[in-house]
Amino acid sequence: METIELKVEMVALHEKRVRKCLSKVKGIEKVEVEASIQKVVVTGYAHRNKILKALRRVGLRAEFWSPQNEILSAYASASLMINNFSFF
Repeated sequence: METIELKVEMVALHEKRVRKCLSKVKGIEKVEVEASIQKVVVTGYAHRNKILKALRRVGLRAEFWSPQNEILSAYASASLMINNFSFF
């Protein structure tokens, strides 16, 4: 069994669309969606490129997750915390 991490540009509305799309791909056993950092973790026996192609076919911008995405998502969440902080 293989775990594949993907970066999928989405808003909260797309989570259902992602799950529905990936449920049709044979070999996928589990799909985890972290919409706040635009990360999708797929577990199963499906080929990596087949999963990526399925997401792109329904109009979602997707790519394989990289360590750079981890840094960018941490930076974005930290900047959101700073912007929500009130000095007065």
